[in-house]
Amino acid sequence: MYGISTYALHTLPLAEALDRIAALTGYVEVMDDGLHFLENAEPLLSYDLRYTIHAPSRSVNIASTLEPIRRASVEVITDCFSIAAEVGADVVIHPGYFAWEADKEEARRQFGRSLDELSGAAMERSINYAVENMAWEFFLLQTPDELPLPGDVGLVLDVGHANIRRCLPAFLDHPISHFHLHDNDGSADTHSPVGTGTVDFAAVMKAVRRSGVDPVIEVKEIEGAIESIEKLEGIYG
Repeated sequence: MYGISTYALHTLPLAEALDRIAALTGYVEVMDDGLHFLENAEPLLSYDLRYTIHAPSRSVNIASTLEPIRRASVEVITDCFSIAAEVGADVVIHPGYFAWEADKEEARRQFGRSLDELSGAAMERSINYAVENMAWEFFLLQTPDELPLPGDVGLVLDVGHANIRRCLPAFLDHPISHFHLHDNDGSADTHSPVGTGTVDFAAVMKAVRRSGVDPVIEVKEIEGAIESIEKLEGIYG
């Protein structure tokens, strides 16, 4: 089964986005930001869907060298974990970032500290979470040499991000807990439909099948999500 991220409908209210995606697949990843920010589980409980939740990322930084910001970011994600527990969802998080190159090692330490706390929170709530690789300047976890993650936390492989950083084949050699599928030409994070860029989806889908994980289509428009699923199902089943 292929999931679809609500990112493809992020300009619509969450209920409208879920209605449209539920007509296409039984698996949805909720982008817990913007119009789709979850204050509680109620909007999700109305549907007979399988979920993952992409925890808030636009205003949080679990690697912040400013301790109050790091603590607040962990608290926001922990609240997301509580909602995920109510609907039986796994959670995707971002690794955080540093503002200055000189802060990079301290940011790594803060990241590890946050993962320790989040792993404890996840265990208390009996949910699983994993960290997504990034492609943007000053973010952590851009290349596979930053693996394994502290505490053996799982990896969310965003194939578009890895394509931009020119390291997708090396990421595919690692254990992967969750996949985000979208395409680009290697120069920008366009979240384009599968098959319209330079991502090697033959290699990606071998890794997907090997992992036994159902991947999530994370493109910027719902038409692109439909196109991506049709293309993947037509070639790889």
